[in-house]
Amino acid sequence: MALGLASAVGPAPAAAAPACPGAAPARLVGVVPGAALEGLTVDAGGRLYTTDLISGRVYRLNGPGAPAVPIARVPGGTGAGALAWTPGGTLLVGYGADPRVIVGDALRHASIGRLDVNSLAFRPWVTGLSAANGMDVSARGNVYATNDFGNLIGRVTPGGAVNAAWGSLPSANGAVLGRSDGWLYVSRTFVNPGVSRISTANPRVVQSLLGVGAPSTPDGLTLDSRERPIVPFNATGEIVRITSPGRYCVLATGLPTSSVVSYGRGDRGFSAGRLYRAGFDGRIYEIPGGFDPGATAAFPGR
Repeated sequence: MALGLASAVGPAPAAAAPACPGAAPARLVGVVPGAALEGLTVDAGGRLYTTDLISGRVYRLNGPGAPAVPIARVPGGTGAGALAWTPGGTLLVGYGADPRVIVGDALRHASIGRLDVNSLAFRPWVTGLSAANGMDVSARGNVYATNDFGNLIGRVTPGGAVNAAWGSLPSANGAVLGRSDGWLYVSRTFVNPGVSRISTANPRVVQSLLGVGAPSTPDGLTLDSRERPIVPFNATGEIVRITSPGRYCVLATGLPTSSVVSYGRGDRGFSAGRLYRAGFDGRIYEIPGGFDPGATAAFPGR
């Protein structure tokens, strides 16, 4: 698989998509009434965190079926976006995912805050990014943030130095680092829809892993234990797994407005190996077909 992905240096058209082995109907495991969910991650204790674009709140669910409890709200009260963990266990919250993103990279108004999930103290950290619709953090503490309405991919050092134009890929969305942090995987949502990966050593090296039709709108992705991207197709309601360059299978259907997927973490609650989806419908589903005992939510050094 790794050798196959490494050879994908140009746009790869999607083949006909069969159902993945073990594909099964999604199971509803959480609801945030009235919310449009954007970020999704899980901590080491199996507690799930998600963000609401509308209210700017960060919610926590202690386990499947548990109520969603608001634990923080971003400055300005709207546009909460991606979530990611620092090496020290602080939860980073992207914000600024509001109507200003329509102008693309012009404003660079987006910010990242730091949330202590134990004390629930939230404090702004950096600003000046194009957006933070997707976000992940390397083992060295470097933060990568994407903008699906623009071209720029930002990078923030552990000390807080912002490079809003570290990389460029039209409509990059979602962000997840592969093993050893050598590649940043992103979806391409509106422009040339599909999935790419970007070299963190040289962001000018971009490999396309999948191209799909315009109605699909790929959104916030994750990786399984074999480093295969798992991607929600927002408009068509499919959750898919890329099996080789240009090919994918379907893990679940009937989930329109899916915005992000993540594996669980730990041995209880939203546990490791189980795949979860959140969406603009305010609902969180488990995707049973994506079960992978070796897969876990993104966190530094995983």
